[in-house]
Amino acid sequence: MAGKDQRGSAVLDQDVFDRVCAMGDAASRSQRALALANTEQKNALLNAIADELEAGSHAIAEANALDMDAAKQAGISTGRLDRLLFDEKRIKAAAEGVRRVAGLPDPVGQIVRGLTLPNGLRLNETRVPIGVFGMIYEARPNVTVDVASLSLKSGNAVLLRGGHEAQRTNEATLSFICRTLQEEGFDASLIASVDRYGRMGATAMMEASGHIDVLVPRGGANLIQTVVRNSKVPVIETGAGNVHIYIDKTADFAKAIPILLNAKTQRVGVCNAAEKLVVHREIAEEFLPIAAKALDEAGVELLADDEAYGIIEDSGVNAQHASSEDWNIEYLALRMAVKVVESMDQAIEHINAHSTGHTECIVSEDYSAIERFTQCVDSAVVMANASSRFTDGGMFGFGAELGISTQKLHARGPMGLSEMTTTKWIGYGTGQVRQ
Repeated sequence: MAGKDQRGSAVLDQDVFDRVCAMGDAASRSQRALALANTEQKNALLNAIADELEAGSHAIAEANALDMDAAKQAGISTGRLDRLLFDEKRIKAAAEGVRRVAGLPDPVGQIVRGLTLPNGLRLNETRVPIGVFGMIYEARPNVTVDVASLSLKSGNAVLLRGGHEAQRTNEATLSFICRTLQEEGFDASLIASVDRYGRMGATAMMEASGHIDVLVPRGGANLIQTVVRNSKVPVIETGAGNVHIYIDKTADFAKAIPILLNAKTQRVGVCNAAEKLVVHREIAEEFLPIAAKALDEAGVELLADDEAYGIIEDSGVNAQHASSEDWNIEYLALRMAVKVVESMDQAIEHINAHSTGHTECIVSEDYSAIERFTQCVDSAVVMANASSRFTDGGMFGFGAELGISTQKLHARGPMGLSEMTTTKWIGYGTGQVRQ
């Protein structure tokens, strides 16, 4: 039976582990059949799923309303409530995303590179599905649809752990997806959930080496690091978004203020929302009063270092003193920390020290400064004179995304279809033997 060890960590439940491993094995068998499907068949399946989701949008939204009510009663933060919301408008947008994935080129079978050896042996490095993904995420029902569509188009199966806050929503969504799989001649085990097993299901997924090929956590820093530290299954680390916007001394304020407001306030509960504002000292006295007023009018609470605090307070906008911990926090709320730096090199040093490696932005009219910033900032995505909110698989033209990878191996940045494949080498000979 499940229990806790002396550190309070979940102890593996053998029965749940066996069941999750069996689900992984079933997913693997059905994935091998999916791998034989051609692009036309996979696209037809995805379009049918999109139609079914739209037809079932009312039922899914009703299930989501129950999850939303429970989350509000539990005191969930505004940012998390925004992620949890999956009303009919968002469901139809998710269905449209499935259609976009169907319209994308199929990565499976693409030749990455090829060569012919002097003896005539032809070698092709070819994209193939990875196999069985495991996805652990929290309060993000749109991820259920995104991951299902990307997995099917790239020829993969997936086991999902979507968290208790969205359990009713995910169950309703998966009922329509799995019914469509069966109606289109595919096995429903291609897209399966372990939510019925609660947190123990997630623990079992982390232990299921040999039954799940790769595990992707998506959520807050605690969730991600728990999976990274404890998983025996290889992990693609998606990062929390401690996102910075650096306002260079040559910045055009007419660009900077709209970028800042969009990055911070357009949607606060997402990983590509800006959390930190870094300003060059040469323009701080002029820029910060304008920025502080705009952010204050948008309801953003400001936490500032000593120099920024003095400028903001003198401008008539209230601020709080930032603590040393603030520079490392992903707020996911209408809150932003502000720092003044004496040079771009100091900005880069500060960002690299505190960033989660997700997205950073520079606003500047100096081409050489932009080039130095983009080369020296060590994050998956760097934006110049554009909002951090563009770091998104849909915005990048991927149709959807598995997540934003902040690691450096296999995939980095938004993960779409290509990032859900690996490669194998195929050799074509005419009887060659090695001498």
